[in-house]
Amino acid sequence: MSEYIVPRSTYVTVFLGLICLTGLTTTIAFFDLGVFSPVVALTIAIIKASLVVLFFMHLRYSEQVTWIVWGAAIFWLCILLVLIMSDYLTRGWAWL
Repeated sequence: MSEYIVPRSTYVTVFLGLICLTGLTTTIAFFDLGVFSPVVALTIAIIKASLVVLFFMHLRYSEQVTWIVWGAAIFWLCILLVLIMSDYLTRGWAWL
């Protein structure tokens, strides 16, 4: 098994991208986007999480088995979120 050596410039570029996205998140928080505020914030958070997983956790350069495990984990997370939301959205709230 050979290790892929990532250049330092890649880490610096990803780090600067994460800093810019954090600044964008902070800037967007001061604007009223209505119902799209959580959508925009979560989209930026997903992009930041993807950068961390791909580069700092070395998923981009790992073997296919690792990609399958990550894919299965994300798939399982989606299943759990769908089940939670289906329960939450179908409850009859007594105080409403």
